[in-house]
Amino acid sequence: MTTNKTFTMIKPDAVRNGHIGAILEKITSAGFKIAAMKYTQLSKRDAQEFYAIHKERPFYGELVAFMTSGPIVSAILEKENAVEDFRALIGATNPEEAAEGTIRRLFATDITENAVHGSDSDENAAIEGAFHFSGREIY
Repeated sequence: MTTNKTFTMIKPDAVRNGHIGAILEKITSAGFKIAAMKYTQLSKRDAQEFYAIHKERPFYGELVAFMTSGPIVSAILEKENAVEDFRALIGATNPEEAAEGTIRRLFATDITENAVHGSDSDENAAIEGAFHFSGREIY
């Protein structure tokens, strides 16, 4: 069963490069409603916990270092078929493989600094959203 919510983060590279507004415009123009949003910075512990699924992967340390290198914008988005539609909007992890007009094609630097995170399933969207937001922060 699909839900109408997904989770995203605008990553430190896109924040540092001044792309917050342009990325949010792409998101809202694609019909997503922002149900929760905050500008924050992940601690090392938070990044390690959030990306624990990748702990045994060789890029884990680099990922944690990157995600704690500067502020992020985290958000819960609403739209019918939110997870699948958002994954299409952001494009492939590697921006060179992402379709024209996708967020990663437009704003990502490389496969590591790829501008945005998007939940890959309804289950992970709920888990990731709850990691970043309390119930009273979601509208």
